[in-house]
Amino acid sequence: MRERRILVVEDERTIAESVAARLRAEGFTVETAGDGPTAVARFRAWQPDLVVLDVMLPGFDGLEVCRRIQAGPPDTTTAVRAHRPVPVLMLTARDDETDLLVGLAVGADDYLTKPFSLRELAARVHVLLRRVERAAAVAPAALTVGDVEINQAERRVSRAGVEVHLTPTEFDLLVHLAGRPRTVLPRERLLADVWGWAEGSGTRTVDSHVKALRRKLGADLIRTVHGVGYALEVQP
Repeated sequence: MRERRILVVEDERTIAESVAARLRAEGFTVETAGDGPTAVARFRAWQPDLVVLDVMLPGFDGLEVCRRIQAGPPDTTTAVRAHRPVPVLMLTARDDETDLLVGLAVGADDYLTKPFSLRELAARVHVLLRRVERAAAVAPAALTVGDVEINQAERRVSRAGVEVHLTPTEFDLLVHLAGRPRTVLPRERLLADVWGWAEGSGTRTVDSHVKALRRKLGADLIRTVHGVGYALEVQP
C-alpha cells in the first residue's frame, strides 16, 4: 500500500515547511504549493489523498482553490478529474463564523483557526482520512432511498439517474441520513457520528453541509425539524 499523499497549500513559507515536516514525520508523503493556480495544477497532476489549504493565497484564494478541486476541471479532455472525493482541511487566519461557513459551503470538510498546534493539525488529518477509509470498509455496496442511489464502494451518488459530485463529508452525512430515512437526527448526534466531535458547539457546521446537499440534490430531500435536527425524506 502506497503512502498517503497530502498537498499543503500555504503561502507563508515557515508555516508550510513546519506543517509539511510534521506530516512527513507522521508517515505521509507531502508536497507544497504557495499560490492558488499552482495548488490546483498540482492537485490535478498529483491526485493527493487530502489537502491542507490556507484561505489567504496569492493568485486566487483558498475558497476558489477548494471550489475548483472539488468540482473537478471544467474540461475533462485536458485535465484528469479526481476519481474520488478528497478531504480538505482549511486553515483560516481568523475565527469568523461567516468565513468558516463559506469555506464549508465550497467543499471544505474541516477547519483550523490560526494559530494552531501541529499536533492538533496532524490529529485532524488522521481523523479525516480514517473517516473516509472506515466508511468505505464497513459500508454495504449500495444504498437506495427513493430516487437517490448511493454507491458506497465507489463513493458515488446519483439522483434520478444523474450523478452528483459530493465532498467526503457531504457523502458521509448523506449516508448517515439515508441509513435512517424519515428519522429525525439531532444536530449534536450528527456532529458526533459524522464529524467525531464530542461537543455540540459546531452545529452550524451541520447546517452548512445540509444546505450544500440540498443545493446539489434538491431542496425537497432533507426535512428540517426546527430546534432538533434533520431527516431524509423518501421520494417516490
